[in-house]
Amino acid sequence: MSKSQLLLLFLYLLSSAHLFHPSSADVGTASQYNPPYTPTACFGSDNSQFPSSNLFAAAGEGVWDNGAACGRQYLVRCISAVAPKTCVPDKTIQVRIVDRAQTSASRPAKGGTTIVLSNTAFGTIANPGAAFINIEFQQV
Repeated sequence: MSKSQLLLLFLYLLSSAHLFHPSSADVGTASQYNPPYTPTACFGSDNSQFPSSNLFAAAGEGVWDNGAACGRQYLVRCISAVAPKTCVPDKTIQVRIVDRAQTSASRPAKGGTTIVLSNTAFGTIANPGAAFINIEFQQV
């Protein structure tokens, strides 16, 4: 993404801020990753780390917090994307951080995002064909 596109995206998000309800949520980006998901930086090869819903994620460097993010739960919703109608309207999911995006066994669809969602989690809130989305997220 070019600097001018990033600037336009930032300005769009800034101008759209009034549309959201006041909250303590943050805004960032998310991509997705596919199996294999193990071993993870948080829990190794223990399969019990994954919620039965398959709604889990790897933390980007801004969320990773030197490993303190392991096990944290976040509410995540898609707020926008490059392509229209990418986001599933009014859909919020809760994900568990099980890995570090930078060292995950499977590489993210796009590097440098705030959170990398499992393919199930990503597909629940957005069109799975998108490379990345803009998200609102909040620790639970």
